[in-house]
Amino acid sequence: MQDVDRAVLAFSGGKDSVVALYLAVKRYGVDVEAVMVDHGFMAEKAKENARRIAEYFGVPFRIIEADYSDIFRDALSRSESPCSRCSDRTMSLLRQYARERGIKYIITGHEIPFGGKPYRIMKGGIVQIRLLSMMSEEERGEILEDLPFEYPELPGYTTNCLILGVAIERFCRKYGYSPEHRRLATMVRLGLMSRERAEKKARCVEVPEDQRKYVLERLGLNTGKG
Repeated sequence: MQDVDRAVLAFSGGKDSVVALYLAVKRYGVDVEAVMVDHGFMAEKAKENARRIAEYFGVPFRIIEADYSDIFRDALSRSESPCSRCSDRTMSLLRQYARERGIKYIITGHEIPFGGKPYRIMKGGIVQIRLLSMMSEEERGEILEDLPFEYPELPGYTTNCLILGVAIERFCRKYGYSPEHRRLATMVRLGLMSRERAEKKARCVEVPEDQRKYVLERLGLNTGKG
């Protein structure tokens, strides 16, 4: 981070991106633009968190409006997780945003490094930095305690997305386990999360009826659980 003076921060308003913003500003003194890509199904509380936290740190906050309905509709219709494709599209939009403004770095809140490195060089020479690489869940929680962050009541392991709970619910009904099992296993192997905590997070979820109906109706899908 010693050469990182200016960066775009992928700011979902979720707990991990909030911790990443804290580290970028307070620990490393980076000139940050906090940018949320709203894929159309961000929880309102996540947007409120994002605005409040950005104001708390005194950093500019931008929202890029996007429509990921095609990704979500396809994934949910097959009872699969949309996360990988969602992340790829978000990073593409942020890379374009950074390039247009002459910014070389994009900071994200991922906790698992790229193999043995916390960064990767992307197309166009933009560098993505996973600033929370190898930071335990406990460490992140301690930072959040001192910030004006409010946990939204969302099913699954998300603190910003309305899609994810529905995706996990459908995946679990089809396969009998969470689509997050590999990531959670990696967290345990790296010592970033206890096995007990991972097992709890890997449990199948029950999505509130109003959230399930809202998501599925907007995507034009069957509003049942299956």
